[in-house]
Amino acid sequence: MSWQSYVDDHLMCEIDGNHLTSAAIIGHDGAVWAQSANFPQFKAEEIAAIMDDFEEPGKLAPTGLHLGGTKYMVIQGEPGAVIRGKKGPGGITVKKTNQALLIGIYDEPMTPGQCNMVVERIGDYLIEQGL
Repeated sequence: MSWQSYVDDHLMCEIDGNHLTSAAIIGHDGAVWAQSANFPQFKAEEIAAIMDDFEEPGKLAPTGLHLGGTKYMVIQGEPGAVIRGKKGPGGITVKKTNQALLIGIYDEPMTPGQCNMVVERIGDYLIEQGL
């Protein structure tokens, strides 16, 4: 299966009539493996800051998580595994696997829980596969 099909078929899937607004799979080095058509153009330093927070949990909390120029307030996550952010009626979930970051961005009517479930379920599967 191609990385693009993981994004198209699994991250952008429909849950209770809702789906993510955009999603991507990005290597730890910031290289894009696959992304949805409308995933924001991000800077390498934004991915580096996310990776830093996985290494040193809590580092992003004071400044927020930035992606594509959008700032998300960091909310509860799982240190070293998941970072969750909120901005207005939407937000972001970033799940770290052995080799990549799975990023899902959502807006209402999708709920934070639905976004977390989609992104983290695929992330857990990839970790089980050694990726």
